[in-house]
Amino acid sequence: MIEANLYDYFEKSKAPQILLVENDKEAQTAATVATLHGIESVVLPDFRATYGEDLRSWREELFALNDALKRYYEKIIQNPKSKIQNPILIAPYHTLLYPLPKPELMQTFSLAFGDDLDLEALKEKLYAWGYSFVDVVETKGEVSIRGDIVDIFSPGSEKPWRISLFDTEVESIRTFEVESQKSNKEEELEEVVVEPALFSLTKPAFEALQKRVELSDSDVFVKDVASLGLWFLEDLAHDLMAGKMAVAVKDLADEVAFAYEHAKNALPKARFDVEVVPETGRVKAIEPINVDLLTENYPERELVIVAASEALVRRSPIKELARATIVKAEGAVNLLTPEKIIVSLNKPFKKRAVKRPTILLDDLKPGDYVVHENYGVGIFKGIEPHQVLGAVRDFVHIAYQNDDTLLLPVENLDMIDRYIAEGGSLPALDRLGKGGFGKLKAKVKERLFAIASEIVNMSAKRMLIKGAVIDTDIPELFEFREASGFEYTPDQITAVEEIFADLSSGRVMDRLLSGDVGFGKTEVAMNAILAVAKSGYQSAFVVPTTLLSAQHFKSVEARLAPFGVRIDKLDRFTTAKRKRQILEELEKGELDLVVGTHALLGAKFKNLGLVIIDEEHKFGVKQKEALKLLSENVHLLSMSATPIPRSLNMALSKIKGYSELRTPPVERKGVRTFVKSFDETVVKEAIMRELRRGGQLFYVYNSIAGIESKKSELLEILPGLRIATLHSKITAAQTEKEMLKFEAGEYDLLLSTSIIESGIHMPKVNTMIVDGADRFGMADLHQLRGRVGRGKVEGYCYFLVENKDALTDQAKRRLIALESNSFLGSGAVLAYHDLEIRGGGNLIGESQSGHIKQIGYALYLKMLEDAIRILSQEAAPERKSVDIKLSITAYISDELVPHERVRLELYRRLSACSEPHDVIEIEQEIEDRFGKPDLPTRQFLDLVTIKVLALKKGVERIGNYNENITIQYNDENKTVVKARSRDDDDLIASVLEALRSKAT
Repeated sequence: MIEANLYDYFEKSKAPQILLVENDKEAQTAATVATLHGIESVVLPDFRATYGEDLRSWREELFALNDALKRYYEKIIQNPKSKIQNPILIAPYHTLLYPLPKPELMQTFSLAFGDDLDLEALKEKLYAWGYSFVDVVETKGEVSIRGDIVDIFSPGSEKPWRISLFDTEVESIRTFEVESQKSNKEEELEEVVVEPALFSLTKPAFEALQKRVELSDSDVFVKDVASLGLWFLEDLAHDLMAGKMAVAVKDLADEVAFAYEHAKNALPKARFDVEVVPETGRVKAIEPINVDLLTENYPERELVIVAASEALVRRSPIKELARATIVKAEGAVNLLTPEKIIVSLNKPFKKRAVKRPTILLDDLKPGDYVVHENYGVGIFKGIEPHQVLGAVRDFVHIAYQNDDTLLLPVENLDMIDRYIAEGGSLPALDRLGKGGFGKLKAKVKERLFAIASEIVNMSAKRMLIKGAVIDTDIPELFEFREASGFEYTPDQITAVEEIFADLSSGRVMDRLLSGDVGFGKTEVAMNAILAVAKSGYQSAFVVPTTLLSAQHFKSVEARLAPFGVRIDKLDRFTTAKRKRQILEELEKGELDLVVGTHALLGAKFKNLGLVIIDEEHKFGVKQKEALKLLSENVHLLSMSATPIPRSLNMALSKIKGYSELRTPPVERKGVRTFVKSFDETVVKEAIMRELRRGGQLFYVYNSIAGIESKKSELLEILPGLRIATLHSKITAAQTEKEMLKFEAGEYDLLLSTSIIESGIHMPKVNTMIVDGADRFGMADLHQLRGRVGRGKVEGYCYFLVENKDALTDQAKRRLIALESNSFLGSGAVLAYHDLEIRGGGNLIGESQSGHIKQIGYALYLKMLEDAIRILSQEAAPERKSVDIKLSITAYISDELVPHERVRLELYRRLSACSEPHDVIEIEQEIEDRFGKPDLPTRQFLDLVTIKVLALKKGVERIGNYNENITIQYNDENKTVVKARSRDDDDLIASVLEALRSKAT
């Protein structure tokens, strides 16, 4: 506990200029201790990049580092040689291994309301300051300039800013939300301060630095200032090391020295004047379970409360609060000193839930496959303007067999979806006008009703069964959660509450728990097991593989055995004698929980109350039947590491419970990604880096024919390396045996094709090398990368390519996007969708992949939802369309919205509007993001409003001849309206008036 040592040190000594600690957590603790002594501090983040590494992988940390340095420099410059104590700089020691930018490179400039802005000069400055110019601003360090609207996301700002100009004058500055791209209308900012995305260089200096980078012998994928700029700042380096320095941990001095010996270009060791913070016996770190008891035992000591907000203090149950001194600080520090009791009310830092991407049509590129609801699979060729009835409109061009063309009005974009099938397989194009696709849809629909009927009937049967009433209000459950040693994520708390509500309801539970590996599904399930055991019932935990069985048994036994739960394991490694004993014990009720594979499916239980099935889709057909029998009349909890599609979940939620874990555990680190050309030195360095920290590696090489020669190659690079080889031609039994050995640490590296099993938790494997990364799809790479960095250790992923110069621009962009570790665009979206397909497959069975391949996943899912709704007596509204043939020029102008992908996304959203108010909201958003809509855009928005009203009023067709407008209804009634003239605005006004006046 360094807080006690630091508290005593700050009390007795003059604070150093720089305090070195080991990591981020210690830095936060040190800052809180400094605050308790009234010492101001600035904390640098833990920046662990190695010299020469691609800084795209460290973008977030570099922003945070620059931001903290800027604040530190500002305070020193304000107060250079004053007698007042300057803030101390608290830094994890890795951060100070390399030269850091001097104050001149941390300049800022402000933009204020009423400023006269030179756009060209602004563009030049932002370019030299390292900003990326993009269509849509999504992450820090990006800028988008669209006519008289400028979006900037400065690294020091919580939210991006939208600056609207009137000619060259700043008319308004507002923040906006990245997810919705909508600005905050309530609050206008007077002034904002723009920080550099990298360094505040002049254009000549930026270009000179770019030249130095290009001439370097670095092996990074793209040599530019963004990837290597920091490593070429030797001449610009600011000497932070002048002045007294302290190290908070005794053995850290050696580690710093060790790091210097192995780091190129690190600051000389001589600059360190290191004083080690001594250990104290005077101050003790405590865990204050009962603060009132402490104040009773030490009435003479001052009570100090550390809290990040007043709300925490107000909600605190401490009796002696009135006499306490309140210190506002973030960290969690609890100390007992000779004079004080210091208690923190702060909770450990919580991570936000992972943002679930949505499939957007703006990811469509010409050449992609799409599915039209009525005409089937075609190729998207882009958006094209066409003149119809003397007016210009935008159409989606889709190519079919025999070069047939379908021009779809953009207001009907909701009729098409991107074509996706499992494994990325390619479809056959449909033919227009033959009715073949309609027949295929009818065939699929028939099969879907059978599946939906099975799902609904099973659910209906379960709803009628009375379930065991489980007592979920027992003290052991609170103790169990406290004993976990970590704080539950909000998702885990919600899932436990939902499961408990089911268990205590008197009806049998049928709930699906979905969440990524390592997100705590087993912990949630163990709450249910404990409640069931304490209510006198047994549980069965069924998993598809022996390896998973061993893993679950280990974690379940460690957590539940101390609470008196009797547990055993049944799989193919259980001896025949022990198997007989376990089966007897289950029948007599002497075991509360059995974890196992299909080996336990024939078991008889005395009082079975709960069945938990992990990854059900991995069981065979016969095993699934046996699982159904096992879980027929008891509470059922299914767990899956693949997400269930949100839309299908909505249809299923009426008949099945669904809980999802989307928040990563607090200690979960990310995956640092590097893209490099294949080089033996890179491979050796990556392997040695992982082995030095006691870990293991995955090496993905996707060629069964060449895998043995790859193994020989690796053994030439590192002769002592222990390598296990796996691919699809090795038997399942042998694979399982090798995986168990690998998990036990008998191998250093697992060399395999891309069959690395998802769903297995291997916290010791934290480096992955993907050889020939350019031959994988972006979704596959994103998925593979997710196999490491699952524990408390940071993961490293190396994507190696044979010849980076031979790559297409698109492949380069894909790999750079993955490396940047920021918003991954369509890659993350597709990876997620790929997972969703598997998630959907879990529920509808793998035999459906043929149908999915024929009509595409999205349409298949829509049809399944409709079938479930109809069978649940919740008939889905029949899908109608309206044919609008008005001679009106209407499209979203490319002058207003210059980027086609953004226009396509707006068209997609407008086509899905079901209320006039939805159209108004999008119109307000367009004005906010791009400026006042011009005439063709305004008329297109009116056209969408006409479509929405027409669908509501049962209109089939609207057309005009000159000023005569015909409105044809579904019931064959017809209205003829005469406009004042054939001008666009008169035609629109007349149609809107007619539709609004018609009684609903």
